[in-house]
Amino acid sequence: MATQAGGQPSVPQPVPDSPEVQAYLRDCATLLEAVSFPSFVVDHRWDVLLSNSAFASLFQRVGPHPTAMPNANFLRFVLFHPDAAGVLGEHESRWCLPMLAHFAAAVDRCGHDPQLQSVRREIAQDPIMEAAYRHGLPHWIRAVGEAALATDGAVRPLLHPDPRWGATECRIVEETPGVLRELGCTRFTLVLRDPRRPAPAARGPQGTRRSAGHLSVVPAPES
Repeated sequence: MATQAGGQPSVPQPVPDSPEVQAYLRDCATLLEAVSFPSFVVDHRWDVLLSNSAFASLFQRVGPHPTAMPNANFLRFVLFHPDAAGVLGEHESRWCLPMLAHFAAAVDRCGHDPQLQSVRREIAQDPIMEAAYRHGLPHWIRAVGEAALATDGAVRPLLHPDPRWGATECRIVEETPGVLRELGCTRFTLVLRDPRRPAPAARGPQGTRRSAGHLSVVPAPES
């Protein structure tokens, strides 16, 4: 864990607002727009700094939400948006639990970050999600292994609103150039798989709304 003097976890600084950095980010936005697959750049909080038109198309049917829009904060979208299951196939097991694991790692690195603490409080307000985070997540990580938590290279199901794609899969490719890495940012591209390939067997209800923040894959502990 990175620490500051006194043993406190370090908090990455916001992306500098210098003309040089902003010009670089504008060029990165141009590069993202040239990619035909959904591509986006996040900071250590999973705030979405840049995204392309393909990303917007993937989430075009997502309804409004005050804090969990996909183009605002991807972590919040996965965990809290009631429409997330309508886009992210096998939402709970294939997206929510891995994102909870990444969130736990972010808290370990940057535990005093106020935005991460806000997400932690929101998790705590939902008994089922809190049970998943505190009790189910460690068991799940032991079951799947640390290697399964890697984002780069993961293949996950999607429900694309464009019928040319429909129910498909994407491979998540992390491709972060040095400058973005120095800024504490990461770029992800969701490489859509050919929908003509046989789809995996469904593991649960797909394409349905859920109440914000609720998980069913990890039951709350009995009192």
